[in-house]
Amino acid sequence: MLTTFVSALKISLRALLVNKSRSFLTMLGIIIGVGAVILIMSLGAGAQGLILDQIKGLGSNLVGILPGKSENNGPPASVMGVVVTTLSYDDLKAIRQAPYVLAASGYNKGVETLSWRDSSYDTNLSGTTADYLDVEGGEVSVGRFFSSDEEQNLSRVIVLGSVVKQELFGDSDAIGQRVKVKNQIFEVIGVMATRGKVAFQDYDDQVFLPLKTMQKLISGVDYLGYIRVKIDSDVHVDPAISEIEAILRVRHEINDQSGNSDDFSVRSMAQALDLITTVTDALRYFLIAMAAISLIVGGIGIMNIMLISVNERTREIGLRKAVGATHRNIIFQFLLEAICLTLIGGIIGVIIGTIFSYLASVVINYLGYNFQFIISFGAIILALSVSTLVGLIFGIYPAVKASRLEPVEALSYE
Repeated sequence: MLTTFVSALKISLRALLVNKSRSFLTMLGIIIGVGAVILIMSLGAGAQGLILDQIKGLGSNLVGILPGKSENNGPPASVMGVVVTTLSYDDLKAIRQAPYVLAASGYNKGVETLSWRDSSYDTNLSGTTADYLDVEGGEVSVGRFFSSDEEQNLSRVIVLGSVVKQELFGDSDAIGQRVKVKNQIFEVIGVMATRGKVAFQDYDDQVFLPLKTMQKLISGVDYLGYIRVKIDSDVHVDPAISEIEAILRVRHEINDQSGNSDDFSVRSMAQALDLITTVTDALRYFLIAMAAISLIVGGIGIMNIMLISVNERTREIGLRKAVGATHRNIIFQFLLEAICLTLIGGIIGVIIGTIFSYLASVVINYLGYNFQFIISFGAIILALSVSTLVGLIFGIYPAVKASRLEPVEALSYE
């Protein structure tokens, strides 16, 4: 049996090497398909890991409150760019009194140009509360953060991220300088320590100003974009969420306790991680399915080439059957050739996909993200198994057609 297999394998490889260019072009669809599947699975796993690490960087005891209702497994409307105005500053004050809450900060965001003398710089404005550092973390490297009194009194003070400070002031001392935002003048009272990117937010390329100052003088609104709450312990996150939901329902006069009528969404980091994992998995599988289409196209190409090969080798088939080859021998021979084509194409595809995945991870890491290069053994086995299966499926018809040739007619074929 082994001798028969080795002999058939040698004949198959010899037949493929006779027409090297045709064999390679036939494998091209398989190479592209397998390479794309490996690339997508690798980048998908790396991207998922990157996103989850970024979210975890915020802390497992952090709870986010967004305006607008959301489904259990979906984001609220505000995430999709819809302006929802259901959260207020009074909501924030009430949440601070909830059990298990250590600190809570409200936010109003915007993008504006900061000017100082002849220099200007476009950056992100974060209107927030005095307990921002208690909730989000971070440190002030020079100067100080604004106080609760400054937050309440519409004080025109501002704290710069390290990138903004460098862009506007260079190596000069920024403390006490006055910068212009829109038509308002703000005094620089602090510069944040370099922190980098967390949850895809660049903490260094933004400035912080008192929330009410941002609302009244810059944005012209009286609602909050979102609220973040720090809970005293991981084990108290779920009961804290229940307390916060109850407080907001009372304040928003919502009698339905099931959550179906809520005009807000309260999510923990664990829930956010589950949601993001679900979304990224679905996207990854969809892209893999799209890439797998090229495997089907490659399989059709292999079937066509094998049919051509059957016609070209009709006399050879007739001769082999005349000297005793059975239907099963002929079917096995041509199936083995088809499988060899797809398996070799799959191996080349795995190599190319791995190379491109590695290069992509190098580029992404160069851009400043902690992106892991992930190629799982399971993904390689799956890709090679699928490519072999494609060869088996699309090689059956040509193999059966070859086995049904009559020896006398095949030998007289011109």
